[in-house]
Amino acid sequence: MSGRTRLALCATAATLMASSALLPLVDPATWYLQAVILLALQSGVGALTRRIPLARPVTVAVQALVTLLLLTLVFAREQAIAGVLPGPEVFQRFGVLLQAGGDDVGRYAIPAPLSDGIRLMLVGGVLVIGLAVDALAVTFRTAAPAGLPLLALYSVAAGLSGDGAGWLWFLLASAGYLLLLLAEGRDRLSQWGRVFGGAARAPGRVSGGLESNTGAIAPVRTGRRIGAVALGVALVVPLGLPALDGGLLDGPGGAGVGGRGGGGTISAVNPLVALQDSLNQPEDREVISYRTNAEQTDEMYLRIVSLDQFDGTTWKTTVRSIEDVPLPLPEPRGLNPDVRRTEVQTNISAAESYAQNWLPMPFPASQVEIDGRWRFEPVGRALVGDRGQTTSGAQYKVKSLIVEPTAEQLANAPAPPADLAREFTKVPDSLPGVVANTARKVTKGAANPYEQAVKLQDYFASDGGFTYNTQVRAGSGPAAIGRFLEQKEGFCVHFSFAMASMARTLGIPARVAVGFTPGSAQADGTMSVGLRDAHAWPELYFEGVGWTRFEPTPTRGSVPDYTRSDSPSDGASDPAAPEPSASAEPSTAPSASDSCPPDQRKQGGCSSAAPQVVAGSGGEGPPLAMIVGVGLAALLILTVPFLPLLWRTRVRAVRLGATGRTEADSAARTLAAWLEVIDTAWDHGIEPDESQTPRKAAARIVRIGELSGDPAEAVHRVAAAVEQVLYAPRPQLPAGLSEDVRRVRDGLRASANRAARLRATLAPRSAARVVWAASDRWAAFRTRCGERLGSWWATLLKRGPSRRAQAEQQG
Repeated sequence: MSGRTRLALCATAATLMASSALLPLVDPATWYLQAVILLALQSGVGALTRRIPLARPVTVAVQALVTLLLLTLVFAREQAIAGVLPGPEVFQRFGVLLQAGGDDVGRYAIPAPLSDGIRLMLVGGVLVIGLAVDALAVTFRTAAPAGLPLLALYSVAAGLSGDGAGWLWFLLASAGYLLLLLAEGRDRLSQWGRVFGGAARAPGRVSGGLESNTGAIAPVRTGRRIGAVALGVALVVPLGLPALDGGLLDGPGGAGVGGRGGGGTISAVNPLVALQDSLNQPEDREVISYRTNAEQTDEMYLRIVSLDQFDGTTWKTTVRSIEDVPLPLPEPRGLNPDVRRTEVQTNISAAESYAQNWLPMPFPASQVEIDGRWRFEPVGRALVGDRGQTTSGAQYKVKSLIVEPTAEQLANAPAPPADLAREFTKVPDSLPGVVANTARKVTKGAANPYEQAVKLQDYFASDGGFTYNTQVRAGSGPAAIGRFLEQKEGFCVHFSFAMASMARTLGIPARVAVGFTPGSAQADGTMSVGLRDAHAWPELYFEGVGWTRFEPTPTRGSVPDYTRSDSPSDGASDPAAPEPSASAEPSTAPSASDSCPPDQRKQGGCSSAAPQVVAGSGGEGPPLAMIVGVGLAALLILTVPFLPLLWRTRVRAVRLGATGRTEADSAARTLAAWLEVIDTAWDHGIEPDESQTPRKAAARIVRIGELSGDPAEAVHRVAAAVEQVLYAPRPQLPAGLSEDVRRVRDGLRASANRAARLRATLAPRSAARVVWAASDRWAAFRTRCGERLGSWWATLLKRGPSRRAQAEQQG
């Protein structure tokens, strides 16, 4: 194989390894196989044109033309001339697909569905990057600058995923680039002729040019060291920089939180994607319970985060600095002492299945007592988990203020500070004019911002003819709010977005809060908050009172007293310590529950050990070291794609092994068989729904998987066995569960197409459990190390003074 051919293969491999970082963004990942085939054709055309040979720019132009023909054949065959040649209609088709793909990227959460527009963006982007890498590294023989397009490809994936694209994807991308550099360096050295580094390897044998008794010659050795050091710096340095996001070995649990100590930032998040799903859940599962000493719970909204950045399409959080949680929290901005307030205390317990990075608590909180790694964002007065910390199983105490301003105080509020007004009254130029026009029309005759706010609230809640409907799509684009004002139907997201946007057009500082309504009272005196209590509401700022809640959504929550014609009630009581919750003390270590929804635990995470770069031995000379290195890299490339298949095969064999000797063993094997059915269905595209009973889950698998006959009966038999284990006093477990599971698997494979069967075999979706388990173990390992380091340091500090005292006595 010639050096240039080897370099072309390495350039293709480097592009594919870097583009693998895009795999978690879209489901299914069938586009990747398409990109592999087209990229191989593109690289092959480049190799052929370089053999002719043609001028370098002509070679690149031929590759670009072939790439255009391939994209036309795949994405715009019907618009092409003779099905292949691109014409004006082809480019128009590309424009439509790219615009639709851009809209889909903004509309869907990760992983997004594989629409034609997104597929064109992914495949076309990989081909463009591949063309740039091939041109730089192979055609123009400068491999080092080829790292820039590879970095751009990885950065796109990292930016969209929000978690640094995961440590595995970073390692693949960096390994591809180092492989490309190694191949280019070897190709350059081979053109120099003999490079003598010492005597021959053995008497009577002529040296092979690059062989030496002292090992690798200086250029090769230096290049290897630079690559290893650069990779190590990229992995390790972010862990020690407080102003950056978590290191590349941190998983998504970091939630965009950076730093240790007092610095760091939080990145923009959009929790509204899950809000509509929560409201439409068939079962209202409890996620939070709390006990409070407040006499009235109408104002006990559990606020999670505020969305204060409005781009005309949606609302999201601004990237802000975070700090250690102060004790107590600072006084709320803009709240004057003459405004009536009552401090209450609330004990809150989060369910194990409720795992997210923002801490729900009453607003405004004045003091928070919670274990774990939590940070404070002062502008939004929110607590966010640091480096994997979630609310799963959290138990904490919150002291908060019930602020009770009068209508007169709000009406007489002075103008807000200039900096606050400048930030929180921004509206984009793309906002339809109907929004501002409607705001002025609705608030006509209002004497001050407070009256304008009340008129806006009443317009949505009662006077404007709006109806509440959780099935309405939130929509996207600048015209979404205009459509809502016209159709007058939506749920809390629509109402809060619209009112906050209209308030900003009137010059009133506004933002959107996301959280839960107070929930429902229980017989034991606690309050229960379920998924369907998820809510969004606008917060408007009035100087002297601070950020003030309004409730424009009809039939949801409670309208604040200060927005009604009568004065606020005076029934608030002095705070008294509430009864402790029946649950145990707060957990000191976060845990990710197995029942956590799959969209909250996407792959990524922390490895249990950092990768190590091993220096090659010097006795055998550089050619052997290069061959071994390239061989190991090739083995890695060939082995990694089959790791999910090997893991899945092993897990299936363990789950379907012997039934056990005791009743407990049989019960465990039954549950393992049911888990295998769930994972098999997941591998074939049926995502688990852990909120359903085994019987309903079995019916869902049969319905979606289009099973009939023996496979359908087998699913129900396994589900019935699980119900026996879970609910029967003495379970009567049937025999042959392993055979039933195999029947289910055969039935799902028979009803799936070839691509789905290939995906289920080579890239099973259930392999994500490995990443989850690794992330949990890494978090537990870091927690243990932190505790031991703290204990060691405390012991060291105690010993220091005692030794000094002994020395003084002896002196």
